[in-house]
Amino acid sequence: MADFTGTTSLLEQRQGGLFRFILGELKPKGRILTPFNLISIPVILLGLVLIALRFAFGLGMATNLSQDFPWGIWIGFDVMTGVALAGGAYVLTFLVYILGIEKYRPIVRATILNGLLAYMFYAGCLLIDCGRPWNAFNPFIGNSFGVSSIMFLIAWHFMLYMVACLVEFAPTIAEWLGKERIRKLLSAMTLGAVIIGITLSTLHQSGLGALFLMAKGKLHPLWYTEFLPILFFVSSIFAGLSMVVFEGSISHKIFSNRLGPEQRSSHDGIVRGLAKICAGTMFVYLAMVALVFIHNQSWTYIGTPMGQWWLVEIIGFVLIPMMLFVRGYRHRSTLLMRIASAMALIGIILNRLNVSVIAFKWDAPVHYIPSWIEIEITLAIIFIEIWIFRWVVNRMPVLNNLSQPASNPNRQSGANNVAAKESV
Repeated sequence: MADFTGTTSLLEQRQGGLFRFILGELKPKGRILTPFNLISIPVILLGLVLIALRFAFGLGMATNLSQDFPWGIWIGFDVMTGVALAGGAYVLTFLVYILGIEKYRPIVRATILNGLLAYMFYAGCLLIDCGRPWNAFNPFIGNSFGVSSIMFLIAWHFMLYMVACLVEFAPTIAEWLGKERIRKLLSAMTLGAVIIGITLSTLHQSGLGALFLMAKGKLHPLWYTEFLPILFFVSSIFAGLSMVVFEGSISHKIFSNRLGPEQRSSHDGIVRGLAKICAGTMFVYLAMVALVFIHNQSWTYIGTPMGQWWLVEIIGFVLIPMMLFVRGYRHRSTLLMRIASAMALIGIILNRLNVSVIAFKWDAPVHYIPSWIEIEITLAIIFIEIWIFRWVVNRMPVLNNLSQPASNPNRQSGANNVAAKESV
């Protein structure tokens, strides 16, 4: 039965005043001393201190970057990998709002929220990585636009896509605040925002790959190709959907009290549909990689250490996950599809790190290795994003609809007990 915890009380709080309602929502819900909180809070606090020190004393005290290796994991993982994993937002909105496939609508809001938070935090990572972060606003304020640079295109696309995601998610915020007229107005803008967002995603997902077209001779031949932009775009499709399957499976358990009967019953069908799309997209990606490999006559590199590492990426984390997706789809095995999604995510992480860090100047006598501070700040950013995602889902109608009444109010107390395990 449906369980929309605290619907009546929320409406009463709104009537008592918007400011009082928001203050009430800022209070923790449930136990604070959970295993996740005990691990994440120290990491976040230390990360914030290190970020302050990085801005105070420069990149030198925090990173192992150099003139030969100007980009590290803050770009290779936080930005390039993170943007690919956030690709589920533009793919899902295309399926629901453009193609009209309603079976995926229950997960659209959560996917858009994930994409919005991802882009906000990865834009922050760009500021942390910039040697002169105050110059990061030049592409927007007109102080040396840099229109001839691919980074100019990516910077504008990042900003505009964040605005598009915010417009797409804004009806959820308006519904949470009880502003029905505003919600209707914002809902009318959603389709336009979706079309703009899909266009921007198509361009900047490929644009990140286009950055490395200028690195010919620096990037290992097994990863360098003039088709890098297309490969980045295609891989972002199954990367984003794999993230939706993986993150959605976790959310389905942790936030089970926020789900209605339709969301509960449709979960396995949604995972199965996404697995089918992932398998098809991964097949296209593998075919393109094979064509590039044959065209570039790259056989001679297979016997080298980098060649064997390339095979690990392609066979271990693209081919095998694709086969698991197919098998899971045929046998209706949600477990297999979840395993495949996790392996596909590892494959995307490897691919983006290989292109931006590992295979970049692979033959240099001294190679880049991230410092512990870089790793710590990366973990802190990830944990902060998870905290905000959890806070929003536990309060806003991301997985449910506040306008729908609870069909069985007696289940509320039991649901609260479940939510108390991890919600804050």
